[in-house]
Amino acid sequence: MAAAQADQRAPGLLSIGQVLARLQVDFADLTPSKLRFLEEQGLVTPERTKSGYRKFSQEHIERLRLILTLQRDHYLPLKVIAELLDEMDAGRDPLIPGAASRSASSILAPKRVLSSDELRRATGASARFLGEAIAAGLLPAAEVFPHDAVAQLSALLKLAEQGITPRHLRALRVSAEREAELIAHAVSTRGLKSGTPAGTEGSLELAGHLETVRSGVLRRRFGGL
Repeated sequence: MAAAQADQRAPGLLSIGQVLARLQVDFADLTPSKLRFLEEQGLVTPERTKSGYRKFSQEHIERLRLILTLQRDHYLPLKVIAELLDEMDAGRDPLIPGAASRSASSILAPKRVLSSDELRRATGASARFLGEAIAAGLLPAAEVFPHDAVAQLSALLKLAEQGITPRHLRALRVSAEREAELIAHAVSTRGLKSGTPAGTEGSLELAGHLETVRSGVLRRRFGGL
């Protein structure tokens, strides 16, 4: 029994129930049997724990979202969808048949927002835990949340399992805000010197560099290379 429970808590992977909670927001008719059918057809291949439980990564979820969208919105049969997936797996970006030159990758990870109830269903978080994350400034105090809040709240839940609660991460939020101010100043100064307006692209580029430096510091702190 303990081994099965450990398997079900495989880090970073989701159970069928969690996948359904995320995808049923957009695909209300999705069922466990349909997920298993798509697996049987070879369209998605979830990982398996030692006890045989299916576990899905974020890549699996986006692949399922693509399959279901192609079925619902473009009326494509599974055979055609399988061919499109093979093309994408080979590193190509095929066009969707009959979709006016729209590529398959264009419907991956669609931009959308979630209500607090949808966010909690997608992650399994309680209303109290979500409130703690908002109070700590780790998620926005809003009626709707960006789609990437699912990954953020899921990560906060994983940290909480190890005793690192949102309350402990207030310093992280303060540090991130200071970094944002540093980036904004650097981008603005560079824009003034070059005569070009400061933009989001430049800010994200610097944020990526800071994240690389931070990751290196943490790896060295814990004995990594």
